Amino acid sequence: MAPSEQDIEEEQRHFAQVIVTFRSYAQYALSANNKRRKDIYRLPRADVELIRGIKYREKLECVDRAILENAHFLLKVVEDADMFGHETDYLDVGGDEGNGKRSQNEQDQVKSYQRDHADVQNHSHISPHSHSHSRSHGIGHDHDNRHNSQSHPRGYRPSEGDMDKLRSSLKQLVRDWSEEGKVERDVCYEPMKQALLEFFKDVKQEDRRNIRVLVPGAGLCRLAFDVAQLGFACQGNEFSHYMLLISYFMLNQTTEINEHRIYPYIHSFSNASKKSDILRPVLVPDVLPSSIPSGTPFSLVAGDFEEVYSGESGPEEPQHGLWDAILTCFFIDTAKNIVNYLRMIHDKLAPGGVWINLGPLLWHWENNNTGDMSIELDLEEVKELAKIVGFEILHEKTIDTTYTNNAKGLLNYTYHAAFWIATKVKEDKDKQGGKDDHRTL
Repeated sequence: MAPSEQDIEEEQRHFAQVIVTFRSYAQYALSANNKRRKDIYRLPRADVELIRGIKYREKLECVDRAILENAHFLLKVVEDADMFGHETDYLDVGGDEGNGKRSQNEQDQVKSYQRDHADVQNHSHISPHSHSHSRSHGIGHDHDNRHNSQSHPRGYRPSEGDMDKLRSSLKQLVRDWSEEGKVERDVCYEPMKQALLEFFKDVKQEDRRNIRVLVPGAGLCRLAFDVAQLGFACQGNEFSHYMLLISYFMLNQTTEINEHRIYPYIHSFSNASKKSDILRPVLVPDVLPSSIPSGTPFSLVAGDFEEVYSGESGPEEPQHGLWDAILTCFFIDTAKNIVNYLRMIHDKLAPGGVWINLGPLLWHWENNNTGDMSIELDLEEVKELAKIVGFEILHEKTIDTTYTNNAKGLLNYTYHAAFWIATKVKEDKDKQGGKDDHRTL
């Protein structure tokens, strides 16, 4: 069913709000850090002197400068805000006549703050006290503001929830596109890639481009990129505009290894062992996005999984049996209706195709305040449901992993993530309806 005019307008409004959030990062983050500075002077005079003695204010100045570097990166990400084809007249937040480009006011945002706060004036680089260029499961959902805000982005003020998604996206960059994130990334992605290679071990490397792999909930697209690097035809699917904007920038507008420097850990001082753990920079990307083998189909599709790949299950549905493999990493618990997720994964797989899954069951819609459905099964129920839907689980194990973890922090959450390899039980010819097997990506 084609989207209504109201749906299109709501989508445009939401996209514009995400762009405003990127552009408002510096002002928002600097203001939050300045509150720490003001709080010092709420202390008794003697305590202020003690705080001065441990150079806490100097740390705040370093954080200000790190925020400015983050802001520089984020403004580059959204410089071409019309990349997804949305009407850019929603984007005249800075008074730039709605042309979708960064306004002069936005470009001057950082300079304005520096003029108003002498503590950060005339500083352009992070303090040498930080490390040199070494390099919640819960990125959050874009759903919230789509339903709760009807205001036009002109004059839109990003919420704390908006900024939390943006801050989480910076940490996701560490996980997916940095050398520092490799340890955490490999724990999750390597077993999935090895399972994929093993399942198609009889396919010659030069023929892998004929094997179609779908990665729903692709996030910043590193798993999908890695699959394409192996030579498989791969398509990632992602709903979050935060993820999509950064993915597009990394994959299409980044030309050098370690081209960008970000400071993902400066937004919280909790559970830090020392200043340098908060202030250390991270370089991205750790690999050239252009390194995918020539001729390998690779794409990223924007939109909700259930909407993009929807349609009545069965031979007449265009995506029915299209995919030889589906990889879900920290994804299935984003479902409102897990039954439909599993049904769709089964329907989109070719007969005998493989479903490789890894992740916990942190049901994203549990206890939501939007009135949305949420079916929350335990692991045994999910696996039993998968068998009923039509999967045979060939192998399963538990993999302990963190997610967007600060490796140097004093607190880390570990997920006992479920990993399995399952195949679609082959359909008989009558059920297939004589489907032509000449599939195209």
